[in-house]
Amino acid sequence: MDYSRIIERLLKLAVPNHLIWLIFFYWFFHSSMNVVAELMRFGDREFYRDWWNSETVTYFWQNWNIPVHKWCIRHFYKPMMRRGVPRWAAQTAVFFASAFFHEYLVSVPLKMFRLWAFMGMMSQIPLAWFVGRFLRGNYGNAAVWISLMIGQPIAVLMYVHDYYILNYGIGS
Repeated sequence: MDYSRIIERLLKLAVPNHLIWLIFFYWFFHSSMNVVAELMRFGDREFYRDWWNSETVTYFWQNWNIPVHKWCIRHFYKPMMRRGVPRWAAQTAVFFASAFFHEYLVSVPLKMFRLWAFMGMMSQIPLAWFVGRFLRGNYGNAAVWISLMIGQPIAVLMYVHDYYILNYGIGS
């Protein structure tokens, strides 16, 4: 594997991948969920907060998908806290569950279990610690955006590579 080609493909994939992600975000969280809320006369329309201004990775994960975040707090985090689990352990367990479901959503359609999405999600834990501890303001926001723009394309390349090897072999 040629590392210069990997970097080139990663950078070529980063911008289109991120634009598709932003378009999906707008379509789903802003347009579709508001249409459904309007049809159902649902009053609470806080589906996301200002995640684009995130100065920490933790703030991003707490604000980009409010319905899932609230569900995780209600069904995972608070029951663990009531049982006396330390705060950091409860947060890590919730993130572990989220990482599992992200991997599941990728593995089932591709029919291959590789743990790339899981590892990508779990790598957010040390990244969150680093950004929260050492980067402030615009530097923290830049770190969040870089992780968003580079993280998904890395996982996509890993899955494409493994899919190609599984289905077409090394020498094909």
